[in-house]
Amino acid sequence: MNDSTAPPEPLPATAGAQPWPSAGRAWYCVTLLGMTVLTLFGSVQVVGLLTQAIKRDLALSDTQVSLVVGLASALINALLSLPISRLVDRFSRRTIMGIGLLVVGVGSIFTAISKGFAQIFAARLFGGAGGAGNGPAAYSLLADYFPPAKLPRAIAFMNFGFTSGNGLALLLGGALIGVLAKLGSVTLPVFGELHGWQLVFLILAVPDLVLGVLLLTTMHEPVRRGRTMESAGRAAPVGTVFRYLWTHRAAFGPMFGGLALNSLALGTLPWVAPFFERTHGWSPAQYGIIFGFVYLLIAPLGLTFGGLLAERWAKQGRDDANLRVVAVAALLHMPFAILYPLMPTPYLALALLSLNTVLILIGAGPQNAALQVIVPNEMRGQVTALFLTIFTLIGFGVGPTVVALITDYVFNDESKLRYSIALMNGVLAPGAAILFWSGLRAYGRAFAETRTWHT
Repeated sequence: MNDSTAPPEPLPATAGAQPWPSAGRAWYCVTLLGMTVLTLFGSVQVVGLLTQAIKRDLALSDTQVSLVVGLASALINALLSLPISRLVDRFSRRTIMGIGLLVVGVGSIFTAISKGFAQIFAARLFGGAGGAGNGPAAYSLLADYFPPAKLPRAIAFMNFGFTSGNGLALLLGGALIGVLAKLGSVTLPVFGELHGWQLVFLILAVPDLVLGVLLLTTMHEPVRRGRTMESAGRAAPVGTVFRYLWTHRAAFGPMFGGLALNSLALGTLPWVAPFFERTHGWSPAQYGIIFGFVYLLIAPLGLTFGGLLAERWAKQGRDDANLRVVAVAALLHMPFAILYPLMPTPYLALALLSLNTVLILIGAGPQNAALQVIVPNEMRGQVTALFLTIFTLIGFGVGPTVVALITDYVFNDESKLRYSIALMNGVLAPGAAILFWSGLRAYGRAFAETRTWHT
């Protein structure tokens, strides 16, 4: 391979000569980051349970409420993610994450006291800004805590926060919403009269604020590894980042393309609770409690299996191990994603939704690990930010609005939400699977080229 396509030479520097962080520090980091993921993504599920209440109390359409629960925070997160990621590649990652979580907590408080569409949209924008640096900083930290062979498992364990957050949010959020529905409005000092969903946002602020303080005061910042000679000590320029991605487009293109399609399909997530309510008559509390238990029990199985499978295939010498697991997961979950909203009973729908969830999560840890191990350290935050911007903006911003637009303007009937969900998954899931499979060979070559970095 000629010099124009070869990756930069690794820095023969002190970082690589130093031992990896102790197991205690490394797994404390995983635990704390997992708790952070739990609060950030758990709040997404809770907001999904509140969709109907927000729509009713603020007199919004499906399209308007989709902007509040999805696009507002996702949009500002996407706009700020790339510039903040340059700070991630240069400055303390724990500081960036800690301050961000404090902003997220304050944003939840602002949301709780909002009285109309403009106020709640602005509050969600503010809160979304706080989460902009979380993903790039978290994955960059883990890649400096764990060697490549152990990274998929570490990311999978961190993503237990994702599954636990979703499960606990549905379970506890559903129970809390049921209790608050019986209480009606509540008057609090300073805040005044609040609806039940506004009280929920006040409660959501607490763990974000606490974790922000813990990150700032207790997490160790590890030595950075895998820096290159021409960029050592500073973040890579944006032009260098995009040239690197373009040079290795055969590996990155299918990864980003498959992610984009899967993320758009993920936009159905905030509509699952309304789907069960409109189609099967389940209240948000009923759906949340039942599916919360399911999520807590089965979702970790997918994460664990995916991490172990990637590790096993890597030990067998498969350079494409990480992306191959992602491709397998994309193929296996497809029929269940399409069929669950079409089931005639809520329990059949719940069964297929559960299978869809556990199968797609097989690829969660390996997908993030796949990206980290083929990107130099000084551009890792920026590339991760681009990756997560696609995930956040499309999955939690554009996706929910597309579902709403299909329901409002194609089917023109909110009771046909189930068909909007099935249509989205039916078009997008096969495309994502095809893209992931098409990139296996190029990804394997890219990993082989960068193996010498990870010392």
